[in-house]
Formats: sequence, C-alpha cells, structure tokens
Amino acid sequence: MLVLGIDTSCDDTSVSVYDAKENRVLSNIVSSQYSFHREFGGVVPEIAARKHAENIDLVFEEALEVAGVGVKDLNLISVTNRPGLLPALLVGLTFGKGLAYSLSVPFKAVHHIEAHIFSPFIGSEPEYPFIALVVSGGHTLIVLVEGFGSYSLLGKTLDDAVGEAYDKVAKLLGLGYPGGPVIDRLYREYDGKYLELPKPKVKGFNYSFSGIKTAVRRLVEKGYPAEQVAASFQETAVSYLIGKLKKALKETGVRRVAVSGGVSANSLLRERLKELDVDLYLPPLEYTSDNGAMVAYVGYRRFLIEGEDTLEVGALARCPIS
Repeated sequence: MLVLGIDTSCDDTSVSVYDAKENRVLSNIVSSQYSFHREFGGVVPEIAARKHAENIDLVFEEALEVAGVGVKDLNLISVTNRPGLLPALLVGLTFGKGLAYSLSVPFKAVHHIEAHIFSPFIGSEPEYPFIALVVSGGHTLIVLVEGFGSYSLLGKTLDDAVGEAYDKVAKLLGLGYPGGPVIDRLYREYDGKYLELPKPKVKGFNYSFSGIKTAVRRLVEKGYPAEQVAASFQETAVSYLIGKLKKALKETGVRRVAVSGGVSANSLLRERLKELDVDLYLPPLEYTSDNGAMVAYVGYRRFLIEGEDTLEVGALARCPIS
C-alpha cells in the first residue's frame, strides 16, 4: 500500500509517499516559509495559509516524482487535521480530501502530536511503554505512551512552547528567525561564562518558558553581549527540559525515551539526552520538523485499526493528545 502524507499544520508545506508494505519512505518533500515570516519574528497564520495554497501542488508533484510513482498508484491519503494553525490546516485538509475523492481511495485524518511521537520509529517498530518528549515551535509536552493510541499526558508547557521561546529570544537579541539554529550555533561558538537564568518552579511535569524569556529581556536591557545571553538561554532551556524528563522517568520507572519535534534537532539537547541511562529514540533530522512522512506512517497505522474517515472530518486548532 502506498500512503500519501500531507502536513500543513504551521509554516512547512510537506508531502510524503510512504510504502507501507516495505515500511519505507519513498519521498519526503518539505517547503519552508522562513523567509516570508522572518520580518515578523514568528509565523503569521494568514501568510502561512496563503503560501501553503501556492505551494502544495508543486510539493505534491515533486513528492510523486521523487518517489517514482503516479497519482493513480496511491492507495491511502493521510492528512494532519489537528492541532495547528486553522487556516494552514484547512489547505492540506481540503487538498487531501479532494485527492481522496477524485481517486476513490480511503482518507485518514491524523493528530499532529501523535505523528511527532512516532516519527523516531518510521522504518522500525516501537517497544512499549516509552516516554515521549515533544519539543517544537508550537508544542512542549511529556507523554507516557503505553501502546499505539494509549497516551497519558504527564506534563505540558503552561505558556510558550520551547521552540517559540527560542524564536522570541532570538528576536530580542536581533538574531533573526527562526531562532533555534542560530542560538544553537552561537552556543557552540561561545566559550565564556554563562549568565544565571531562572528555571520556573512549576508543579509536576509541566513547563513554563515565559519567565526565562522575561529574564533574557532584562539581560538585553542591561547590555550583556548577545552571544553570552543566547548561550546562557540555551544552557538553561535544555537543562530545564532534561530536568523535567528525568523526573518523569524516575516517577514512572520507564526507561525508554522518544524525543521529537523541531527542537529535537538541537545539538545540545541531543548531547544531554545521550547522557541519560535510557533506551533513546531520536528521529533523523529530516523528520524533526513538520513533515508528511510521519503523517503517512501514523495515518496508515490508524487506518489498519479504525478504517477510513469520512470526508466530513474538519480541522481543529486545539486537540489534546490524550
């Protein structure tokens, strides 16, 4: 079975072809919109939706070409419909529904977070239970995964997602957008003393990044060098993420960890994760950002359990994983 995966949940237009029989991704095309959002220091939903509408046909055609298949070879259309930016989600959802209808093939709607959770396992088979840490521009949460479809939300951010905090700190420092890659690079180049930043004391496994961002603003106002502030922020943010993850591991007794989302590409986070005494699962870098491959993979697994969805399925801006 050939599965087409589509994701337009934020600012990446992505289409992928997944060979379910071989458990292999044949193509995964991603068109990013960084240049269109850079001047705003973050994603503008209306711009994102417009660019998705402009790009999705081209991305779809390239995905088929790279995979070496024709449109009539497709057997299942899988699309992210929740959660995400509503105007952006609707572009991919409408395109996918139209394609499924025209081809008379099944359609499957996919939860974006569930797709991220299983992105490290494309091409393999997960062992349960495991702790999933999802860290991206729009989401930061810790989930206990006891089986496919069996999730317990342990903790989440109460305000900014960690990726959003990176972008806002980069904007404060005049480093441009997106913030993650440039701050990670400055961290690697910096060899001085780290400034002290707070780690908000939030109960349980929840996170809060707004206080760290406010502390960064005060450091900027005091005139500290951008490189020092950026490096200090990354040291604090990664330490904060790891600290809550360790707490979850200790209290659940689970020794398997899957980390996904755009921030899972961060070099310091990967380094610190590998120091943990756990079975660690990380997605290849191409599957860290929003991508169609993870949507195709999870859509196929959902289809096997539940069958197809009707074309009346809508989009949801918010939808908890549990």
